[in-house]
Amino acid sequence: MAKVYPKRSMIEGCSDDEVYSSSKREIFTVWMKSLVINGNGCTVFNSKGDVVFRVDNYQTKSTTETLLMNLHGQVLFSIRRKKLVFFKGWEGRKWNNSKVDREGTLFKVNKKWKVFASEFVSCHADLRCNNVTSMLKILGFQRKLMFKIMDYEGRVLAEVIGKQTAGGVALGDDVLTLVVEPQVDQALVMALVITYAMLNKKL
Repeated sequence: MAKVYPKRSMIEGCSDDEVYSSSKREIFTVWMKSLVINGNGCTVFNSKGDVVFRVDNYQTKSTTETLLMNLHGQVLFSIRRKKLVFFKGWEGRKWNNSKVDREGTLFKVNKKWKVFASEFVSCHADLRCNNVTSMLKILGFQRKLMFKIMDYEGRVLAEVIGKQTAGGVALGDDVLTLVVEPQVDQALVMALVITYAMLNKKL
C-alpha cells in the first residue's frame, strides 16, 4: 500500500532524469501552437531558445487524449480524459521506452466546481510517485492560461503567466512564460500545464 505524506510535495525529486530537473529556477516559453502544419498543440522552449517539449495533435481542440513529447518525439506523459462513476477529470501517466510505465508517476486532476460564478479556477491534483502519494493545487483564472501549481503548504512550485517583451508589451494569449522552481520535475509540471489547458478547452 502506498504511503501518504500530506505535507510533502512529491513533485520535487519525482524525476529520475536529470534532463528535466535543475538546481536553479528555470524559465520556459510556452507557445500554444504546434510546429506541425495544420496541427493543434504547443511548443515549449528553454531560456536558450531550444525546443524541450512539444504537443502535436492532429485533431481539433478538446481531444480526449494528448501526448507530451520531447524534441525528438519520445512520449513523456499521456494525458487522458476520464468519465467514470467514481472519477471525472483528467489522468496522466508517465512513459518509459515508448510505453506506459505502470509503476511510474501517475496524477489525477479534477476541477472544483462552485455554485456561484467566479473568475477563479481551482483544481485538485492527486500525485503518485515512487510509491508515495501527495496532493497539489492548481489555482488560476477562468478562460485564461494564467495559474500557479502549489503544494498543500502553499508553496508555489511553478507558475504560468503571460509573456511580455523587455519593454512590458504583452505578446498575446498564445505566448506564455512558465517558471519552474528548483528541484521540481519539469516534465511533470509541463504535463500538468497541458492538463490545465485541456481542462479549460485551450488545447
